[in-house]
Amino acid sequence: MLTDKKVRLGLYITEKHEIRHSIELARLAERCGFESVWQGEEYPPFTFARDSVIPLAAIAATTKTIKLGTGVLHTWTRNVMTLAMSFATLDELSNGRSMIGMGVLWEPMAKMMGIARRDTLRAMREHVEALHSLFAMKTVNVNGEFVKLQNVHLLKKPFSIPIYIGATGLRMMELAGEIADGVLMNYLVSPDYNRKALEFILRGAAKVGRKVDDLDRPQLVACFMDEDVDKAMNAARLMVLEYLFTQPHIMKACGISPDVLENIHETLGGWPPEPNKVNRMDDALAQVGDDLVKSVCAVGTAEDCKRKVREYVAAGTTCPLICPLTGHEESTIEAFSGGY
Repeated sequence: MLTDKKVRLGLYITEKHEIRHSIELARLAERCGFESVWQGEEYPPFTFARDSVIPLAAIAATTKTIKLGTGVLHTWTRNVMTLAMSFATLDELSNGRSMIGMGVLWEPMAKMMGIARRDTLRAMREHVEALHSLFAMKTVNVNGEFVKLQNVHLLKKPFSIPIYIGATGLRMMELAGEIADGVLMNYLVSPDYNRKALEFILRGAAKVGRKVDDLDRPQLVACFMDEDVDKAMNAARLMVLEYLFTQPHIMKACGISPDVLENIHETLGGWPPEPNKVNRMDDALAQVGDDLVKSVCAVGTAEDCKRKVREYVAAGTTCPLICPLTGHEESTIEAFSGGY
């Protein structure tokens, strides 16, 4: 059980965990003293897996203290009034434990969904500002480019619903510093990236007279915990390779060399690998070096993973969100029950 009040930890749940198992993991995290659980709205390689809100409702009904966040839902297909109602409902069900994490999606997923991403900073600003007003029980009239509301308000005031912007790009970090309650920082980025992001968060905060410490900064941590370090490394290497193709915005942030990226794309052609290049998977994996994997993942033994978490905290994250990815979910949660 976590005993130091200054130690904050959360659990991040993906589509790799079946929903009923996710509920049990959240309950275990609560017993182990974790502060929060975040449900990813998941888009595995070019597929569509899981809504983020419904599982949190189930977790809310079966837990008592753990906070509940979305990591992250996107702005494009949910009307902002519907968003406000959904989270006010989750807030009521959980007695004030809901948190909203929002993002603006990425390519190529947006195109596959028929969404034309444009002016993402304006879209995020309009959504966050409208939600803040609605959660404050104001009657809202907005005629923005992305948010249009006429004389609307919530019936019942929520306990408290902090709004987190899920950001990877530095301009979105700056916006989060200006308008959000916190920024949900991504995984598969390095602590050095965190330090750069912190500069932009501070820049945004300064615009409205805030300090960087006025903003919460939870961060997803891809955690590959296994006493067999080679097994953990191989699992982490495969995920990094997958993300090189499917989430280029994260790979850009992780600082991978353009030459390495070009070589990997040439080796496999795409993801999944082109049929005539499937047999070159080992060649591609060999190009994802140990240093890159260790720079963006918590990988190895429990102590190896805790050491990496401490690096992220030293680089600015306020609450590491442990995402167990080697199939040892319970033991990973329990390993962090004493802190990091």
